[in-house]
Amino acid sequence: MKIDLTDTTASKVNKALVQGRRAIGTPAVGMVLTLVIVTDEENAYDALKAANDASREHPSRTLVVVKRVSRSPRDRTTSRLDAEVKVGADAGSGETVVLRLYGEVVEHADSVVLPLLLPDAPVVVWWPVNAPQDPAKDPLGALAQRRVTDTYAAEQPVRELAARADAYTPGDTDLSWTRITPWRSMLAAALDQVTCEVAAVEVEGEEFNPSCELLAMWLADRLDVPVKRSLSSGPGLTAVRMKTSTGPITLDRADGSLATLSIEGQPDRAVALKRRETAELMAEELRRLDPDDTYASALRYGVERLTASTTPETPAPAEKAPADKASASDAPERATPAKMPPVKKVTAQ
Repeated sequence: MKIDLTDTTASKVNKALVQGRRAIGTPAVGMVLTLVIVTDEENAYDALKAANDASREHPSRTLVVVKRVSRSPRDRTTSRLDAEVKVGADAGSGETVVLRLYGEVVEHADSVVLPLLLPDAPVVVWWPVNAPQDPAKDPLGALAQRRVTDTYAAEQPVRELAARADAYTPGDTDLSWTRITPWRSMLAAALDQVTCEVAAVEVEGEEFNPSCELLAMWLADRLDVPVKRSLSSGPGLTAVRMKTSTGPITLDRADGSLATLSIEGQPDRAVALKRRETAELMAEELRRLDPDDTYASALRYGVERLTASTTPETPAPAEKAPADKASASDAPERATPAKMPPVKKVTAQ
């Protein structure tokens, strides 16, 4: 069932939700949380589709906040709220309200959303694109126990990681971190199968993919060994290679779906490691609403502490540098520590 409201108020939206539930014969509210999606018109459809799919596992009231651009001075001073209320089969396993804000009300979206939150239920705010620099201090982010961003959608993803680290508040998380959950599980399981000491790690993946950087920072933070970040043509993460005292351990995924796990002295194993859709990522994030300390620790490690690759995938011919000046390709070598940190005994994490 779908109810359209033009130039409305939050009170009328609430009445429409009650009316819709009664019309389909489910007057009771059986949802576990409120999911607030802050997006633009261009990305609203994809975000709502992912939220509806995730609601099959987590029945929720989904509030989609679309801030419309006012093109004239008169429109910018005129406030208006339009809403689409969806219940039943049109709203997945919960309720959906699409809120389109015009004019001055755009700057006060929290006052529109607050009356529509489910009472005594947790709140999650998700920015599919254009996330604020400090999600916890955003008026909508301040209403939530969990704040979900996606650095992969940023114009400069790697630089965005540094901004996320500076502004981190318990409850913040990122879908770029969620994407590497299967990789972290597989690598931890591989290290549990052997008793060894890890000396160095290499993480290979696309150049502007924050998931690659986060995985490298997680490994460097947990193992306390040098981690080199190398480039490939993708898709996404393609390989992790660990140099250990008992031989190399490699997790290689060249096609984005099936990976090969190689451990010295054991036969190679094929493991499913497909790239997941946004709905699966959101379903995973909604399973836990407590602060993710592991993500915070990896994020604060810092991209600049990783060792850059000294051998690009497709090296271009370089001119010989003058003897008294170092070439640009020597910069990663100069950044490499002269002495490797002490090797740390690997234990199950």
